[in-house]
Amino acid sequence: MSGRLVIAGLGPGAGALVTPEVSAALSEATDVVGYIPYVARVAPRPGLTLHASDNRVELDRARHALEMACAGRSVVVVSSGDPGVFAMAAAVFEAAEAGPAAWRALDIRVLPGITAMLAAAARAGAPLGHDFCAINLSDNLKPWPLIEKRLRLAAEADFAMAFYNPRSKARPEGFAKTLNILQETCRDARPVIFARAVSTPEEEIRVVPLDRCTPEMADMRTMVIVGASTTRVIPREGAPFVYTPRSVPA
Repeated sequence: MSGRLVIAGLGPGAGALVTPEVSAALSEATDVVGYIPYVARVAPRPGLTLHASDNRVELDRARHALEMACAGRSVVVVSSGDPGVFAMAAAVFEAAEAGPAAWRALDIRVLPGITAMLAAAARAGAPLGHDFCAINLSDNLKPWPLIEKRLRLAAEADFAMAFYNPRSKARPEGFAKTLNILQETCRDARPVIFARAVSTPEEEIRVVPLDRCTPEMADMRTMVIVGASTTRVIPREGAPFVYTPRSVPA
């Protein structure tokens, strides 16, 4: 079978943060498949067809990519950040598992990218320096009670937490509920990082105590990182450094 499928991460936004491996895959592709704004980040060229689609059709997009690869095309499925973190890699493998045997025989590779969580943490310092977890706050693909359960357990376990998709126009109430749960469970002023549009010209980093956070501080372009109880803030001129020590007192 001559076709192949690459699932690639485009990083958080800046072209300099796209890995050379991903750039090479894009230069060899006949077709690029992905969500509309992510496909828009790929430069058109002769011999390349761009297939942009809505964000709510992940499995359809994955099937289309697998079909084209099976037909002998060199296909790249793009995601922002890392394709294995709340992105298209899982959708492609889900489609491959349920589809024809020929799909599972394809040459499929996942190329990692710099996810927004790591880019945001690096801008702030080292808030994920000890144990942490990542939670997608969108309830489009999982029920809100499950999100709430995981939030409470993560807070009780004293993880630092990174939140993807915190607040959209269609579901503004979810992040308000999240802050209420954290404020009730943690009962302290641990630092919360609001990192918006990291690595783009619109980048904005704010560090706010948990007890002063409000829902309006986040939108869908914001990565929110909540520190653990041990997370420290180093004041300085400009934005402070935020880090979580690697050691925990006995």
